[in-house]
Amino acid sequence: MEIKKILFPTDFSEGSSHALKYAIEMSKRYGAKLYILHVVYDIAKVSSWSIPHQSVDKMYMEIEEGAKKELDGYALDELSGLKDIERIVHKGVPYEEIVKFANENKIDLIVIGTLSRKGIEKMLFGSTAAQVVRYAPCPVLTVRIPAYKG
Repeated sequence: MEIKKILFPTDFSEGSSHALKYAIEMSKRYGAKLYILHVVYDIAKVSSWSIPHQSVDKMYMEIEEGAKKELDGYALDELSGLKDIERIVHKGVPYEEIVKFANENKIDLIVIGTLSRKGIEKMLFGSTAAQVVRYAPCPVLTVRIPAYKG
């Protein structure tokens, strides 16, 4: 088994931060390049909301700029030991963009955190991690936040 490219999708949540430790360790162990991907959720792709086009474009441009700044400063201390890191921001439906990125970049392993969404949030967004596991072209390591914190 050869792992040269690892994809770590993040939504900047606690679950993602916990999974980052695994992505870093795997990257160090295999000497693999680490891709850190954040996907700005494109509501227009999954809804029939009618919003003036200019307003949406401007809003997404500002969100993407904010996400790029967040990603550039994300986990700098934890990532300081790694040499080959690429940070990317895409817009779309998160699981679709993650799977597409993995396919296009011939990713060998995806490391993704899981969240326990409930209620309306689960109904609207579902589980990104579950969809990635279902459609990914490579192995996926899902990382849960431990039930205990000791």
